[in-house]
Amino acid sequence: MTQTTPTIPRPGTAPEDADPPQKTSRWRPHMPVLGAALAGTALIGSQGARLGQWIVDDAAITFAYARSIDEGLGPVQQAGSPPVEGYSNPLWLLLLLVGRRLGLFDHRAWFGVPDLVLYPKLLGLLCALGILLAVGWAARSMVRHAWAVVALTGVLLAANVSFTAWMFSGLENPLYALAATVLAAVLARASVDGTLLERRPAVLAGLLALAAALTRPDGAVLAAVHPLLLLLHVTRPRLTASVRAAALSCGAFLLPYGAFLGWRYAEFGRLVPNTAVAKAQETPTLELFAGTGDLLAFAGWTAVLAGAGVVGLALSRPGRLRSGLAPVLLPLALTLTSFGVLKPDWMGMYRFATPVWALASFAVSVALAGVLQRGTVRARALTATAVCGALLLAWGGQRERAAEFRAHPTLPMCVVSDRYGPVFNEYADRLALEHPTYLINNLGGTLLTSDLKVYDLAGLTEPTIADAFAAHDMPGLRRYVFQKLRPTLVHAHGYWASYPGLTPKRMTAEGYLPLYEEKSAKGDGGDWVRADAVQDPKRLAATQRWAKKEVTRQLRAQEAGRRGGCGDVLRPGRRLPNS
Repeated sequence: MTQTTPTIPRPGTAPEDADPPQKTSRWRPHMPVLGAALAGTALIGSQGARLGQWIVDDAAITFAYARSIDEGLGPVQQAGSPPVEGYSNPLWLLLLLVGRRLGLFDHRAWFGVPDLVLYPKLLGLLCALGILLAVGWAARSMVRHAWAVVALTGVLLAANVSFTAWMFSGLENPLYALAATVLAAVLARASVDGTLLERRPAVLAGLLALAAALTRPDGAVLAAVHPLLLLLHVTRPRLTASVRAAALSCGAFLLPYGAFLGWRYAEFGRLVPNTAVAKAQETPTLELFAGTGDLLAFAGWTAVLAGAGVVGLALSRPGRLRSGLAPVLLPLALTLTSFGVLKPDWMGMYRFATPVWALASFAVSVALAGVLQRGTVRARALTATAVCGALLLAWGGQRERAAEFRAHPTLPMCVVSDRYGPVFNEYADRLALEHPTYLINNLGGTLLTSDLKVYDLAGLTEPTIADAFAAHDMPGLRRYVFQKLRPTLVHAHGYWASYPGLTPKRMTAEGYLPLYEEKSAKGDGGDWVRADAVQDPKRLAATQRWAKKEVTRQLRAQEAGRRGGCGDVLRPGRRLPNS
């Protein structure tokens, strides 16, 4: 009888009688995270949609620069103006410029929504998706159920009106939050995988910090994340490798950023954007850091304490979770410190805190998922119940402020584009003004619709006025305005009338006549015309009567919470319908 020798399969091969291998899509393991990210993005977008077509007016300043650059005029606010860096978000400006070149921005309306509104909001939505995907990618290396981390992060961010408002405001906030979150995710993965000292994460960290710095000036603080993280892990045997990795990270940030600063100085004559000078950022004081306490109070102390407790539990035990949390907490600490250092912003609703919300939600969500996957069932249930209760209490405290902001969001672009663009174009026509110039503090929508030469009373695009604000030299500002610029038309009210001293008494003394008077608790003001530019008193009287009717109507619409509705396309030379 012949004995058959069994065939021994070679290593790495299957036996001949084994079942054929099942084909598994390479994407299947990622589908839960992708599904959670898409659902979270939809939830965030639905909350942002509650603000309708609102775009904050300051965003329109960058819109105007994108238009000028795309039309070959260079970095100017309008045709005929000198180059001034009246924006502080060059990378966001680049995205708008690409959109305009592709015909997606500043061209038409889509589905009844102007692309000036739709395109930046779409960018915000894509950035929200990117944030959640980055969270999921990092969480896969730290906890078992990464999809749950993504889902909870999406819920936390959607419930935060500060986050959803500024993500869809037209400003650079979504890109800054995305850069900060991806940086945290890259370093979290590298820390868990033990590749923190390798070239790839070091260079990526420097480039992501560069992206943040080119999105907002304070984003430069994120360049310190990778070196600080290495400092936490450094040991004597790995000292040389740590120094090499830190040098790579710093080089990836400093070399291109230094080149950008060189170009900025050559083009504009400043090392910082003109906007930073105009806002007169002061040396940090303890009083400024009170804003951080206000931010935490807005988040809700129950939520803050619960989140801190969960993160503390996650850090209490060594492992992958603790290794991955430090790279998230470091940029969170730096952006929170940056928020405290920055001068409080007039736009409200914690505009500078967008990356703080993204990183904090990431940290709390992954920490909670890690804590809940260990311990007894009872301990998990108690932890989950306590955290949910704390979050519900915090959200309840935010509801009133959220409703108030949604009803009256910060200065909409459409309000400015109609009130200060076409109205002053009409003034110039009705008064037959020759070569009129115009001083105004609400700049964005004005630049998109005015065909007058515009000067910026806030100093964002006017270096001499910016220097006066930085030096708190209001007499110097008035000398420049009344002796050098001598604008034909002026609008000033509230703070912008009282602080620079452009009060009705001063305006009258400098030879200006009122066209429309505005009363304000912060200072009376209104619309003015230089007396020597008016040739016909009858035209003046008729214009004043027209303004009393038309401007009053617009101000009532603003008080009613108007957000959009200023037309499909905004162009210089716009006039009011039926005027």
